Amino acid sequence: MFSQARDWAAKDPDPATAAALTELLQLAEDGSPAASQELADSFSGTLQFGTAGLRAALGPGPNRMNRVVVRRVAAGLSAFLVDVVGEAAPGTRPRAVVGYDARYNSDIFAEETAAIFTAAGIETFLMPSALPTPLLAFAVRALDCDGGVMVTASHNPPQDNGYKVYLGRHAVEDSGRGAQIVAPYDARIAARINAVGALESIALATDGWTVLDPSVAADYERATAALTDAALFPSRDLRIVLTPMHGVGGETAVAVLNAAGFADVTLVAEQAEPDPDFPTVNFPNPEEPGALDLALEAAARVDADIVLANDPDADRAAVAAKDPDTGAWRMLRGDEVGALLGAHIVARLAAGTDEASGSAGHAGGGARAGVFANSIVSSRLLSRIAAAAGYAHEETLTGFKWISRVPGLIYGYEEALGYCVAPELVRDKDGISAAVLIAEMAAAAKADGKTIFDTL
Repeated sequence: MFSQARDWAAKDPDPATAAALTELLQLAEDGSPAASQELADSFSGTLQFGTAGLRAALGPGPNRMNRVVVRRVAAGLSAFLVDVVGEAAPGTRPRAVVGYDARYNSDIFAEETAAIFTAAGIETFLMPSALPTPLLAFAVRALDCDGGVMVTASHNPPQDNGYKVYLGRHAVEDSGRGAQIVAPYDARIAARINAVGALESIALATDGWTVLDPSVAADYERATAALTDAALFPSRDLRIVLTPMHGVGGETAVAVLNAAGFADVTLVAEQAEPDPDFPTVNFPNPEEPGALDLALEAAARVDADIVLANDPDADRAAVAAKDPDTGAWRMLRGDEVGALLGAHIVARLAAGTDEASGSAGHAGGGARAGVFANSIVSSRLLSRIAAAAGYAHEETLTGFKWISRVPGLIYGYEEALGYCVAPELVRDKDGISAAVLIAEMAAAAKADGKTIFDTL
């Protein structure tokens, strides 16, 4: 193990992790039990690539997230994309897009991935800045890419980072275009990663990829704001407190809410800007006790109607409101929000259908087109909401990689605060599009003299 660690330190392209490993080696050799344990864990195996990609603590060694591990994964993924596109569409140049959040080293991992993809002959786009995960998922389809990479550890602790993979265009069947990978794609990619040679054999281009214009974010914001329907639900009288939880979703979420007509949005100042240390929370997850304390304090101070919270990469959304029965603010459970959004989407569809047809509503004359879905760990209430409105419902395995693949999907959710309200835009959970429809729903309830708890 010591010789393996010394060899790693000698070849590590990152001077910071090389220096950290050299110091760790010295401490372990001097007899430090903690250093010996850390060294053993860092070199006890290799991070395994799976359907969730990679996620681990940052640091040196094959069992950590670092530039060596990311280079090898990028090289294997690029080989997979070249192969699969060559088989499906001979003569077509593969195309990929790479995004990243504001965690430590995310930008470096993303740029080196772009450099390796480019060297492999892949037409590569790099996001213009640290942006939400749903925007990367949007770009995979909007740019007609065969692959997408998002460097993020979502709501993990600050010492972690990760690497999520999406497929599209020629690399996957239609139902999986723009979605995270499932089997057997994970195994095929892992096999190509395992086949990568020595680190020095991995080619990195010095240029040749395209850094996307910020208009890609504007396109997402415009399309997401347009999900609201002011003709059917005209009220925009809603005082919102929003926290991006020190992540990358704040600017995008505010832009979407404002463009949809929600002008009264207060950002939680202490959590508004991206900060990889997440200094005001123990864990940057809206579900964790205490994570919404600052947002609830702000809500009380400005007399808000609702609190909206995104996790750091903005693919999840949490909601809190004042319970009229107790007068206390309470965060809604994921199943409660999932049912509320399902009922709201049914109401939107019914109103739009009735307006178009001039009918008095669905009279049970057959099933409507489209499917509602949730995972097996979520409530059964959505299935009853869908059935009552004449829509099909499917229950899937846990994870949006399965929910997003349901044919004819209209809306899907899982109880861990993940909601897909617009699968035609983002074939994944999206905390920003969910937030804007939650705002529409809450404003409609307020206009009727109710709260979302009354709707529940």
